[in-house]
Parts: sequence; structure tokens; C-alpha cells
Amino acid sequence: MYQENKKHLEARAKVLKAMAHPSRLFIIEELEREERCVCDLTELIGADISTVSKHLSVLKQAGIVIDDKRGNQVFYQLRVPCILNFFGCVESVLEAQAQDHTAFMKIGTVSN
Repeated sequence: MYQENKKHLEARAKVLKAMAHPSRLFIIEELEREERCVCDLTELIGADISTVSKHLSVLKQAGIVIDDKRGNQVFYQLRVPCILNFFGCVESVLEAQAQDHTAFMKIGTVSN
């Protein structure tokens, strides 16, 4: 069964790996608001243009963003905005972890 699904699982992993960096997550969140040029993202992230371009390249190769060259500038937008639904799920996991941690801390306080 695993071998039959392996290619699809590898494709999913590629998308997840592309998102697995704080700067790339930030870029995705910014592109939710509106398309952005590399220069805007460079300023917002506070990194040099080559670093931001590399992050954008990773996101583009994974199919998360598309680009549009206009004159000397390249603008990026989300290819499939539903990628943001994934963030809602991640936030639910983080909230559950926080609740578990809080419950554990209360139990630890009571037993002392």
C-alpha cells in the first residue's frame, strides 16, 4: 500500500518542506494580503535580495507561488490561496499543545 502512494506522499512532502522556514511562512502570509514584488518582501523580511529570491524560488518550485515579471520587477502571488487553510490546522495543533501544557502544569502544581 505504501509503495502505491509513495509518489503522492513525496509530492506532499515537497510542499511541506518548501513551507518549513519562518521566512517562507511569512512570505505566504504576506501574499495572502496582496501580490508583492521582491523588493517589498526584501524590505519586510529584512534580508538581502538574494536570500529572499532563494526563498521565493523554493516556494515557486513547490507550486505555492507564481511570478509575473513587469519591467525590472517581479511580482509574486499565491498560486492556490487555499494553502492558507493549512495554517488554520497548524494553529489548532498549537492551541491543543498549549492546552495540554497548561493542564500538565496545573497537575504538577497540585501534586507539589
